[in-house]
Amino acid sequence: MARHNLRTVVRFEFLRTLKKKSFWATTLAVPVLMAIVFALVGFSGESASKSVSAQQDATISFLYLDESGLVSEKLGEKSGGTAVTDRQAGIDAVRSGSSEAFIYIPAAPSKDEIEVYGEDRGIFESGVYSAVATKMIAAAVKDKIGSPELTALAAGDASYSETMFKDGQVSGGLLEAVPPLLFLVLFYLAILFLGGQILNSTVEEKENRVTEMILTTMNPTTLIVGKIIAIVGTGLVQMFTVATPAVAGFLILAGTGALPGVSLAAMVPEPSTMIIGSLLLVGGFVLFASALVALGAVMPTAKDANGLFGSIVIMMFVPLYALPLIMSDPDSLVVRVFTYFPFSAPVTAMLRNGLGSLGGAEASIVVAELFILGAVVLAVAVKLFRHGSLQYTSRVELRSLLPTRA
Repeated sequence: MARHNLRTVVRFEFLRTLKKKSFWATTLAVPVLMAIVFALVGFSGESASKSVSAQQDATISFLYLDESGLVSEKLGEKSGGTAVTDRQAGIDAVRSGSSEAFIYIPAAPSKDEIEVYGEDRGIFESGVYSAVATKMIAAAVKDKIGSPELTALAAGDASYSETMFKDGQVSGGLLEAVPPLLFLVLFYLAILFLGGQILNSTVEEKENRVTEMILTTMNPTTLIVGKIIAIVGTGLVQMFTVATPAVAGFLILAGTGALPGVSLAAMVPEPSTMIIGSLLLVGGFVLFASALVALGAVMPTAKDANGLFGSIVIMMFVPLYALPLIMSDPDSLVVRVFTYFPFSAPVTAMLRNGLGSLGGAEASIVVAELFILGAVVLAVAVKLFRHGSLQYTSRVELRSLLPTRA
């Protein structure tokens, strides 16, 4: 009978959600919006690149004063400049409009600022003056050194290739951390997509005044577990719908070489890292889902329950503020506290797992902690739901769970 009830709850909740137009509208909107954002970012990047290139290739007539002797008269004329002997006269010429720009190069340009004055062309186009000055000075340095190779090296333009070894094998470096860190992305998507549904799952029957009828034919544990399973199922549908086009697009771009520096071969992680990541994902979801169910069981209405969802989201994002410390000093006290504190443990542990600083013993402790506490919180949530199922106008007090004295 219990299995039959559980199957009925799961099927009812799962199909009811999938039949909602709002569910598919929200789910399909995510990949569409992502595609639009990426297209806009790509277009903006291309436009910015063209703008920078146009500024570097721009030619203007300007005055300049070089007290360092770096720029030869021939190079100055080739760049479009006219040498002057008085700094203030050059500035006044720009102010009066008789010259487009004035560039002042001090005697020690490596220590003192190079001053650029120009007619205001707007926030973006006014950068042409500094671009012309930079180009002229770079050409002067190149002439002084007499070697394009040495000029590039002096400017720090040399390119380097890095190869790291781990246990005698070539390491993928940062790219190797991408697959295990995907579990963290899935965790955030799961809570943000499904958190509201889980939180309201125990409030709906209260608001509809049908809780007492349901509990006469069904165990509250069966009802809550069935709702969670159904919500997880709908969440998997959402994640698959969102992730499929994103992953496919990434694989296509990486395979065609459209993503410089990205190698699919370097993104093959260790199996143990992926196993730990999956366990942390499931354990973290169990704990947070159980906590949300408990909060929903305490609240009399969905409006009151939704007010607490923000506190859950804040606890999820707090470890990200310690990301620099997690990366640089994973053995610090703060990182260890975040690693073992239940509601910051999933995010912190998944970050450390992806970055390679989570040991096997630590991972075992955190995974066990998440599953055990998740089961305890779920049991408390069931009791809260049983005690508060008929309290339609007030919150359930935790002391109601304590045994009463005779």
